[in-house]
Amino acid sequence: MLSRSCINLVDLASADMMYFPQTPRALPRAMTVQGVIPEADGNESNDENSDSPSYRHHKKKIIVANFLPLHAQKNLESGNWCFSFDDDSLLLQMKDGFSSDTDVFYVGSLKVDVDTSEQEEVAQKLLDEFNCVPTFLSSDLQKKFYHGFCKQYLWPLFHYMLPICPDYGFRFDRLLWRAYVSANKVFADKIMEVINPEEDYVWIHDYHLMVLPTFLRRRFHRVKLGFFLHSPFPSSEIYRTLPVRNEILKALLNADLIGFHTFDYARHFLSCCSRMLGLDYESKRGYIGLEYFGRTIYVKILHVGIHMGRLESALNHPSSSIKVKEIREQFKGKKVIVGVDDMDIFKGISLKLLAMEQLLKVHPELQGKLVLVQIVNPARSTGKDVQDAKLETYTITKRINETYGVPGYEPVILIDRPVPLHEKTAYYALAECCIVNAVRDGMNLMPYKYTVCRQGTPKMDEAMELASGCPRTSMLVISEFIGCSPSLSGAIRVNPWDIDAVADALHDAITMSDVEKQLRHEKHYRYICSHDVAYWAHSFMQDLERACRDHYSKRCWGIGFGLSVRILSLSPNFRKLSVDRIVDAYKRTSRRAIFLDYDGTVVPHHALIKKPSRDVIYVLRELCGDSNNTTFIVSGRGKVSLGEWLAPCENLGIAAEHGYYLRWTKKSEWETSTVAADFEWKRITEPVMKLYTEATDGSYIEKKETALVWHYQDAAPGFGSWQAKELLDHLESVLANEPVVVKRGYNIVEVKPQGVTKGLVAEKVLSTMISDGKLPDFVLCVGDDRSDEDMFESISQATYGSSLPIAPEIFACTVGQKPSKARYYLDDEEDVLALLKGLAAASK
Repeated sequence: MLSRSCINLVDLASADMMYFPQTPRALPRAMTVQGVIPEADGNESNDENSDSPSYRHHKKKIIVANFLPLHAQKNLESGNWCFSFDDDSLLLQMKDGFSSDTDVFYVGSLKVDVDTSEQEEVAQKLLDEFNCVPTFLSSDLQKKFYHGFCKQYLWPLFHYMLPICPDYGFRFDRLLWRAYVSANKVFADKIMEVINPEEDYVWIHDYHLMVLPTFLRRRFHRVKLGFFLHSPFPSSEIYRTLPVRNEILKALLNADLIGFHTFDYARHFLSCCSRMLGLDYESKRGYIGLEYFGRTIYVKILHVGIHMGRLESALNHPSSSIKVKEIREQFKGKKVIVGVDDMDIFKGISLKLLAMEQLLKVHPELQGKLVLVQIVNPARSTGKDVQDAKLETYTITKRINETYGVPGYEPVILIDRPVPLHEKTAYYALAECCIVNAVRDGMNLMPYKYTVCRQGTPKMDEAMELASGCPRTSMLVISEFIGCSPSLSGAIRVNPWDIDAVADALHDAITMSDVEKQLRHEKHYRYICSHDVAYWAHSFMQDLERACRDHYSKRCWGIGFGLSVRILSLSPNFRKLSVDRIVDAYKRTSRRAIFLDYDGTVVPHHALIKKPSRDVIYVLRELCGDSNNTTFIVSGRGKVSLGEWLAPCENLGIAAEHGYYLRWTKKSEWETSTVAADFEWKRITEPVMKLYTEATDGSYIEKKETALVWHYQDAAPGFGSWQAKELLDHLESVLANEPVVVKRGYNIVEVKPQGVTKGLVAEKVLSTMISDGKLPDFVLCVGDDRSDEDMFESISQATYGSSLPIAPEIFACTVGQKPSKARYYLDDEEDVLALLKGLAAASK
């Protein structure tokens, strides 16, 4: 529920190698935003008041990442800058997933420093010739933002490394966090220079820019915004150690679509949202969604792929053929295992080497016949941990080669230098096995590249002296802790920490029959071809368009300050119920029907004592004491407790257990629903609920005469919600043929007879009033739960108005801002009581 300070803001707002074609173009610096869609009530949102320039009448895609997909070099003699696209960049390759007429703009930093005096000229050149917008972070900001907070704090944490002591990771530094926020703000400012918020889509990439959605959403309430995380998302137990955990979560929730490589990463994110923000997710027709202040944020699970054309082009490069012949001659008569990893502590290079050492020890017959070629990419960060990992790698390599090597043979070939793509493809094509032994990695596309290279091309086949059309084989040994592991079902999955198991897996891989190798290879190759980078980009953008489809069907307000900014998105007809307005209507009318929920409406959900306060009893007595009023408490609670608590209100009607029992006044008898009183289903339901109660600490069963309710408000938030979903599915399964309804409410799962709803209570009371000649001209219904939606729908049906000479004034009001069938809302129980006091005063 929103804080009262935030609600005041709402009230204020409510007051009124492949060829990648690029077309050089000169873009205008300013243009009026087109396609303004006015608010339903005449108010204008932040978007429409924007004076941001727009560069296109039609939609364009704005891709935002830490670095631009460019190579940059300065001619020292002429002083001129030379730029070219980086064909290996994922950001560039994903264009294949967009339609050919789509304009794609890039926002990010250059990998080189540009003098301040040259920045304006360089920026114009990049915009005109490459559709790129550089951010130009200062050296100090870049150091604190990228090398500091991103690489020394966020990146280790997201890979499950906690800074327990200074020697192992950097502890949280507020100064570096501010630099991170400042850098994200610079990115936002640059996006605003080229965006048309009415038409364009923005796609943000990776953990460097996790608070960027907040800056964009604050500026443009209806911006079409996607975010994809390319690293792992840690479990809630790790993530919750982050001092700014809530700020980052709330910032991510300002996106419309959030993407992850695997279900595990998405599950961890959803768990954090549940445990730290109290948000539950729902899965509908294959889409996972989070309801957040009236907006639905969708979660997408789809790993990135590779660019097949780029890789095949590298295989056909003359340099690749030359290199393959060199490698074949170098390792003639030997089996080659290849590994390609960045030099960092999470890639498991030393563990891989230890497994190789164990393999040669256990299987001496492989000595002299097996070679591990380990290519080490340059480290992306600096620090003691990287130096320690490098030293350990060289130490183990030296030991293995000294122990098992002989003149002319080294079991481990360590290539520690930048290796061009054509050379890597040569090693991939020749290696019988590829091993990725990372202890934690976001995705890692190396197994995909290896598989495609093993498939080969006619030119590569010629260089390797392979017959055209001969069966292709490949073998993968991959860590179960990397993102690509779930998609490669034919690979041998290993726990990288288990040295013996990894050694056994390597032995199995190189001794497996060619037939089985072929079957595994074909399975992987088919999958990789159909799930390339274009498929990933197209699928993500398609879902982003779907997620943004309803942007202009709701009214939006920005609430909160700083990084706590979020957007409240409500139906155009959904507004706060004014006490003055309803009191005025109350005074004008003479036959009134009032329906009030109990828990969460007149009594707070969190109250330990559920008995109504003196103030509540007073206003209820005043309302039901007015002969012009027919007032009902409609609750899921039992008739005994409601009868005792509300005894002072003699003329108050009570509908207990969702209307199964109903009485008009204290002196009248309880009426029972006409639904058949068959409660045999309780014998099935109660044992199931007991199982979940025993397994869920803090939960309990409430037994009513007509219903059974499982409560879990005192259970661990994440676990209780999880168990509630499981219980709901379990009960729906075992009670499929019983005359009951299984529903989930506020911290409860309830089973009750079919045909018993609060909506039927409202129908019965209103019908009785009409038949008695007391034609209602004022109807008020207030509730906070899903069960109250039935009442809102019942009282709003047009049939009531059509059967009356004058349509009654209808006020359907929910408690709290959330999607509802009601047209009005009140913030909390205090507002409900204030409203009722206003009506009670008008009755005097």
